[in-house]
Amino acid sequence: MPKKILLCDCLGSQSLDAEKIAAATGLETSRVHTKLCQGETEAAAKALGQGDTLVACGQETAFFEMLAEELGVEPPAFVDLRDRAGWSDEADEAGPKQSALAAEALIEVPLPGTRDVISEGTCLLIGSGELAFETAATLADRLAVTVLQGDETEPPADRRFDVVRGRIRKAHGALGDFGVTIDGFRQLLPGGRGTFTFDEPVDGAASSCDIILDLTGGTSLFPAPEKREGYLRADPGRPVEVVRQAALAAEMVGTFEKPLYVRTEPALCAHSRAGQTGCTRCLDICPTGAIQPEGEHVRVDPMICAGCGACSALCPSGAITYDAPPVSSVFRRLETLARTFRRAGGAAPRLLVHDADHGAEMIRLAARFGRGLPADVIPFETTALAGFGHAEMVAALAAGFSRVDVLMSPRTERDTPERETALANALTGQDAVRLLDVADPDALPEALYGGASPALCAPALPMGTRRQVARVAAKALQPDAEIVDLPQGAPYGAVLVDTDACTLCLSCVSLCPSGALGDNPDKPQLLFQEDACLQCGLCENICPEDAIALEPRMNLTDGALSQQVLNEEEPFACIECGALFGVKSTVERITEKLAGNHAMFSNPDAIRMIQMCDDCRVQAQFHSQNNPFQGGERPRVRTTEDYMGESPSKRRDH
Repeated sequence: MPKKILLCDCLGSQSLDAEKIAAATGLETSRVHTKLCQGETEAAAKALGQGDTLVACGQETAFFEMLAEELGVEPPAFVDLRDRAGWSDEADEAGPKQSALAAEALIEVPLPGTRDVISEGTCLLIGSGELAFETAATLADRLAVTVLQGDETEPPADRRFDVVRGRIRKAHGALGDFGVTIDGFRQLLPGGRGTFTFDEPVDGAASSCDIILDLTGGTSLFPAPEKREGYLRADPGRPVEVVRQAALAAEMVGTFEKPLYVRTEPALCAHSRAGQTGCTRCLDICPTGAIQPEGEHVRVDPMICAGCGACSALCPSGAITYDAPPVSSVFRRLETLARTFRRAGGAAPRLLVHDADHGAEMIRLAARFGRGLPADVIPFETTALAGFGHAEMVAALAAGFSRVDVLMSPRTERDTPERETALANALTGQDAVRLLDVADPDALPEALYGGASPALCAPALPMGTRRQVARVAAKALQPDAEIVDLPQGAPYGAVLVDTDACTLCLSCVSLCPSGALGDNPDKPQLLFQEDACLQCGLCENICPEDAIALEPRMNLTDGALSQQVLNEEEPFACIECGALFGVKSTVERITEKLAGNHAMFSNPDAIRMIQMCDDCRVQAQFHSQNNPFQGGERPRVRTTEDYMGESPSKRRDH
């Protein structure tokens, strides 16, 4: 972990508060240099040679990494104080923010797990006309290309690539492992004189490849095609784009590391039980189709998953959690930023959540050519914008941020952020979270300046699972509230039971995946613990009496943490031994319905068995005249006398 920070004011263009940074972070600060990447490289080399250094520069990271390599030392850590804090209309007030950003840079974020993907360069090029053949010719020396021709254009004599005809019925997979099914498949016959001919068409031909280059300009083979690694598309009417995509395809040969974005715990999944479908949030939202049902839980294909994080934000049980990095590191970063900002003299910071591409570039451009960010707006970069859900939003507010702004990216699906923002504002009790849909770098500062506001509550530490953090944060943000109404589809809420319709069959208890519904082994009771309810809907779907309804809400009282009785009835007393069993109303209703109306219960003794406990019912059945367990009279056991008294021939027969 870095122990000192190397400061530079970038040719005097920014002001750095070294004393405040040192006091708030505990880092040893260098003097404020002016041009570390130019005339003061000796000072930079000396600092890097001592190791454990944090370089306060985001622009020249390549230079300092090269310098560390020449020195034979580990590359330093980096933090961008200039674009995110130093270049601003409020730069003189940015000391607390600079300290917070430096403290955040000290947090060691675990690297995601990876899996090797091997691409040998087998490329399926889908297209028509001369463009498809010309593109195949440019790739033939780098890739093993097969052109799936969509028209009847005469193929060239260039045999460096194959040509087939047909139409794709379906496709699956990702880089290194695509599979396609082709109807009307016709293979080129390379022999003979004159133009090439093709064999007879065949439906259902299966093939595999590592890369697909789609130049049809038609409907994509996959949902969210820009997120499908190894699948490249270009409009045939835009030659520059065709060349660019072809160049990308040529580079997709070798072994690549595929990040494993999410971690799954199938035992926690509330997708289905006993053939009944419950939660489908992740299935409904996944843009790439990487999530599919698999029995009672769902399965995530790591090769197709693009790491958008939406499934993690929406999963009510924690069966799917983002792991690149894990959510615990997100909570730690939020708490560190807010705490260090206050320690350095700040009061109520605001959080600007952004991605590493569009958002980071918007901040850089706004800083270089515009007003920059306000001194109380702390940028928070995340790899999965849609994965920054309601739990993270309310955790930031409870940690001390006065509001949260999420800077949307053009490539981020809106459904999950909009849903999670509405839920976070409901938990907060006010509109403290908003989505910023800004594409102009000059418009970004304008949306942020003048929005300062006090903190919403005393700081609360975000610890535990996302559900636990959300509950603690909501309680801190609304200390006087008891029941908070939430939007439809929220993963928190109550189970409402129509006691007149409920027969206490307890089928809902047997299917509840989280244990929120339970029974009492000593008496007919349906119990419910609200804080464990996922609002998955399994109980509502399975109830044979349609007696269950769901109410999205968060109960902030202590009663939500313990079991409450939703329905109970008087138990029935066995007419033989008096032991309590079953539900009195149910036994009486069954007795009334069957007595004299069913052939099997025309006998009064059979009706009496309905009113007996399990033990007495077995005894009564065993001793009845029509006992199904009763056999014929057992034969007498043969003795030695019986055997010796028989004639010799009869003994031989035995």
